[in-house]
This record gives sequence, C-alpha cells and structure tokens, in this order.
Amino acid sequence: MRVIRHLPRLAARLPRVVLTLGNFDGVHRGHQAIVERARAEAGRRGGQAVVLTFHPHPVAVLAPDRAPLMIQSLHDRLATLRALGLEVVVAQRFTRAFAGLEPEAFIERFVLSALDVQHVVVGYDVTFGRGRSGTADTLATLGPRLGFTVEAVGPVRVGNDVVSSSSVRKAIASGDVVRAAALLGRRHRLRGRVIRGEQRGRTLGFPTANLHVGSRLLVPAYGVYAAWVHAQGATRPGVVNIGVRPTFGEVRRTIEAHVLDWSGDLYGAWAELELVAHLRGEQRFEGPTALREAIAADVAHARRALDARAP
Repeated sequence: MRVIRHLPRLAARLPRVVLTLGNFDGVHRGHQAIVERARAEAGRRGGQAVVLTFHPHPVAVLAPDRAPLMIQSLHDRLATLRALGLEVVVAQRFTRAFAGLEPEAFIERFVLSALDVQHVVVGYDVTFGRGRSGTADTLATLGPRLGFTVEAVGPVRVGNDVVSSSSVRKAIASGDVVRAAALLGRRHRLRGRVIRGEQRGRTLGFPTANLHVGSRLLVPAYGVYAAWVHAQGATRPGVVNIGVRPTFGEVRRTIEAHVLDWSGDLYGAWAELELVAHLRGEQRFEGPTALREAIAADVAHARRALDARAP
C-alpha cells in the first residue's frame, strides 16, 4: 500500500480515483463498509481506491482540551487500512491553516489538484472543511460541476446501535471489550514497546511484561483482562492488568501482561495485547499473599476464557 504524507507534493496527478475521506479512527465496521464500496467501485471503473485521512485528529489541533483519545495510533490505523486491501492512503497532516479551507476550496484546490477523482464514497455523516460545514450533500452539489459522482454509505448498525468511533470509544473506556470487538469487527488491541517495570509480578510468582503506549491512546477501564499476547512472531495466552496497583499504594498507571506458561524475555520488544474478555475490576488487596491468590484465580479464569476464543 502506498502512503502519501502530503497531497500537494505528488509529482503527478493520480488517475482514475475513487475517493473516500474521514478520520477513520479505529477503522470500525462503518469505515470498513465505506472502504469496501470504494474498492468495489474502483474495480468496476478500472481505477484505484484512495483513502484521505488526517493526522493528528482535527479536534486535537482546533480544541486540544476537547480532543478524544484515539482508538489507534496512526501506524495501526494505516496497518488496518492496508489489511482491507487498499492501494493508496493519504495521511494528511492537519493544521489550523488547513482547517480554514472552505469545503469547495478544499475539494477543488486541494483534492482535485492532486487526484483525478471520478467517484466519491463517504459516510452518511461525513464533515469536512471550515467549521465542518462540508457534508455529503455538499459533495453531491459540487460533483456535477467538478466531474465526479457521489454516494453516501450507512449508517451501519450492530444490534440497535449505530457504529461510530464514539460508540467504540465508549465500549473500550467502560472495559466492554466484547462489545468493542462487535463494533470494530475485530478485537481491540493495545500496541507498545515492553519496558522494565518494578519487578513486583516476578516477586509474586507471576512475572509481567510492562507495555508502554502513547499518551493520546485510549486505554480500557482499569481491571484484569484475558488476552492474546502477540510478540516476537508468536501468539501466547496471557492475563493483562491495567491500573495503578492499589495494593502497593501506587498512582502511576501501568499495563502489564503475564504470559501463561512462558518464561522468556520481552524487554525492548514490540507487543500487541489482543483483549478478549474483562475478568474483573481493579481491586485493593490486604497484602501480597491475598494478591497472589487473586492472580492465580485470574489465570485460571483467563485460561477458560481463552480456550473458547481463538486469536
């Protein structure tokens, strides 16, 4: 998959483009439906599907105090889009100057100067341009004059809920990783580098790998989770603890994974935690002995949960 970091720097205009645009945070089932339609239409026209996404999130630039925590890093968003079979993704840097473009200027001067857009596929609730004033209706109005057709996709529902980045964030933030998986179309993963911790797990008989993730990434509710641990080219069962370790009076959040039936070294490695089930909330125990007994019970519970759910 080709990744373009700044559209105006293209040496030549991309031909026969079927375009979709949006933030695509999480690349959930709604996004997947849009991408699927864009790819199908590109195939029918003998063209190429192009996703135009933005980084950082526009709200993080325009109103940082209201910016949502992200479901995925840009790296993971691009990897998920690649897995959907896309040929080209534009990861456009979002700035205040860029945000000032009126919707028509954004399409005519910015997009069409670099892309030969024949068709646009967007979500039913897409917004773009100054003050988020551009919509699917705006595109449909511009299309006949500028030479492209438009279709809007959605909403996509899971049960009674409309799939959106907001609904995915709500599920993850509450620790409902099963609900998040239903909305995403895959299990939620936390990805980061393994760093050295306080070695408390080792002294308890349950050594852990401490994961460092970006400060702008959404982390599930504090508690214990069954998870598949992907690291060093292998997938292993694990128990993940997210929280501040109240038994020891700590206040710094940690993300720790105890890999079952394994004693290797992951320091410095990148790891992904594929969260399968929420086992319990965070608890404070009377001391190390009570905590050790609780962890043993967590391990047994995680084994049962993972036995029923393949990675």
